[in-house]
Amino acid sequence: MSDQRAQAVVALGGGHGLHASLSALRHLLDDLTVDALTAVVTVADNGGSSGRLRGEFGVLPPGDLRMALAALCGDDEWGDTWARVLQHRFEGDGEMRGHVVGNLLIVGLWELLGDHVDALDWVGRLLGARGRVLPMALTPMDITAEVRGLVPGDPDALTSVRGQVEVATTDGVIDSIALDPAAPEVSPAVIDAITGADWAVLGPGSWFTSVLPHLLVPALREALVRTDARLVVVLNLDEQEGETPGFGPADHLRVLAEHAPDLHIHTVLADTGSVGGDLHELEEMVHALGARLVVDDVAADDGTPRHDPAKLAAAYSRIFGGR
Repeated sequence: MSDQRAQAVVALGGGHGLHASLSALRHLLDDLTVDALTAVVTVADNGGSSGRLRGEFGVLPPGDLRMALAALCGDDEWGDTWARVLQHRFEGDGEMRGHVVGNLLIVGLWELLGDHVDALDWVGRLLGARGRVLPMALTPMDITAEVRGLVPGDPDALTSVRGQVEVATTDGVIDSIALDPAAPEVSPAVIDAITGADWAVLGPGSWFTSVLPHLLVPALREALVRTDARLVVVLNLDEQEGETPGFGPADHLRVLAEHAPDLHIHTVLADTGSVGGDLHELEEMVHALGARLVVDDVAADDGTPRHDPAKLAAAYSRIFGGR
């Protein structure tokens, strides 16, 4: 890729999916394929350490932001040590049980500095993070969903479910999602990152609670529609219990298009082993969206439905290079 100019990339998502994507993109910083990397992170979590801190202090849930920062730490001793410190979860039997060091650090800086973005930049400098981490919005929010199959005897009846954890673990079939508040405030830094990017990467991750919420924030969605950045949608490797039971690759794209029909997708990246017999259906869906399909080996070799950062980095490099 030495013949390729360095390019700016913004990655959107949350949780383990965004962690894998950022870990891959960070390698492209080392290869000089990417000269600026920004993560835009979902902030709707209401469970675990993040939910407890959100409830007590009225702040954004810090957990997915922490994971994104950890993914951007370098592979040297400094980066590796700080990544492990940031991710350390307290044990014991007291009130601190389950809290994560990085969550406390982020919330502490939010209290001290009074600015979500400035505090995250300080954490990034402390860690030597190879990129910037920004919250999707500056307002704590809840995900709500209309879910089928929760009413006995009436499988088509819709039931409203509220909260990220509750939506992610529902026993029904999610029909649609929304945010409350519907139009949360977005940092100008997020809009600037999307506007100035060459590429935007959406996914992988929990489809309804980490990926699609970005498309429901009006200012963020407008920026994604208007930007000249080429959008890459990275499909999940498998269905996810609670959120996407029975979903194939084309189903993920279908619900994305339903929630954001005006979004222009440049490339859809799918894993070779995950497509299987669904390839023809996926090709038709991608063609209908006016995008190109890239099928590549990006799955981890341990049998888990997670992306391998090294394989994903190679796939991104080929996509960004037009190959």
